[in-house]
Amino acid sequence: MKAIILAAGKGKRLLSEKFNAPKVLREANGKPLLRYVVDNLSFIPENKDIVIVAGYKKEMVFDAFQQGYTFAVQDEQLGTGHAVNCAYDALKDYDGPVLVCYGDMPMFKKETYENLVKIHTEQSNDCTILTGVSDRGLAYGRIVRDEKGDFIGVVEDKDCTPEQKKINELNVGIYVFDSKKMFDCLKELKSNNAQGEYYLTDVPSIMMGKGYKIGTYTTHDDTEILGVNTPEDLALCESLLKA
Repeated sequence: MKAIILAAGKGKRLLSEKFNAPKVLREANGKPLLRYVVDNLSFIPENKDIVIVAGYKKEMVFDAFQQGYTFAVQDEQLGTGHAVNCAYDALKDYDGPVLVCYGDMPMFKKETYENLVKIHTEQSNDCTILTGVSDRGLAYGRIVRDEKGDFIGVVEDKDCTPEQKKINELNVGIYVFDSKKMFDCLKELKSNNAQGEYYLTDVPSIMMGKGYKIGTYTTHDDTEILGVNTPEDLALCESLLKA
């Protein structure tokens, strides 16, 4: 088992320049955000099997996580798909499941990651998407299913119709992929969107187009799916972690 943690962000909205630290090193309840994530990946026995993709002030991340982790560098911020692809050299000889998660989402429990991996393995999926049920009004993509309840796609929040906005099953951006198939599909990403970025959220659709097997695992604890983008987000996560 391998994992990729996306940890390259600057954290502009989090005012990280003021604190002279990259986003993932901002602290909640006395620990860096990234520390919560690596601690909850402790079911992966070898630290070298966890690839941390660093970018802004990357040397600070390297210094803070010297316990044998593998590092990759994303010098340009060209989207989540590009960030994952920056881990290619570290994983090009690996053929197996890879968990992709985020260094600024400290609330996910170890059991949730483990259950996602378990479902992926038991169902022999090529991609397993972690979804979350929430009525918080979070600006996440919505999970679209057919009349049988099977996954058919993700619609980004800004692209939702009024009816789709009512869907409370959200794409939280965390996946387990077959590593070889994931890297192959990353080559097909296009940046023809408003941000000019390569989105990891497009990969499951590319996989479906190739006939690969897509599955989902859902968490109903919507505190888990909270990310940290603003000082208000950080304060909320800190209060929940203290509790």
